[in-house]
Amino acid sequence: MFCTGCGGQNPDEVQFCKMCGAAVASVAIAPAISQFRYAGFWLRFWAYLIDCLLLGLFPVLISLIIAPLFFTGAAALAILGVWIFIVPVVLAEGWLYYALMESSSYQATLGKRALGLKVTGLAGERITFGTATIRYFSKILSALLLHIGFIMAAFTQKKQALHDMIASCLVIRG
Repeated sequence: MFCTGCGGQNPDEVQFCKMCGAAVASVAIAPAISQFRYAGFWLRFWAYLIDCLLLGLFPVLISLIIAPLFFTGAAALAILGVWIFIVPVVLAEGWLYYALMESSSYQATLGKRALGLKVTGLAGERITFGTATIRYFSKILSALLLHIGFIMAAFTQKKQALHDMIASCLVIRG
């Protein structure tokens, strides 16, 4: 039997998952879980690079517009301008881009879409904005651990990175 929470396989006689403690479902959902083609590390890496290129354009454009306003005066004023305008835009830009795109009907950022990938829940369902937000901010933890959280996608059974596990998500070929 397969767990509805983590997708793990359990003996037929159990009612609760031995891995996560959630209720398990009958074998009838096994084909739905096993039919996913999980996106491996390298596909996800290339999608990430595409997204980085796209996300890098916006701050550059904002800088070109705002910089002349601040670089006419003292250097301290220019630094203040960067902290007041550029940094918050860059921080919010990444979160909103990933959370809105991955929770949209596309279920993917532009980089993932270009490579035919989707972000789903464990049962293949579309994730919510809240789940996408948790997934995005969990990437901080994946990065803080010497990027091992990202590298986990190369070695886990469902090709999940640490932030995918935290948010109960999958990245699949779709």
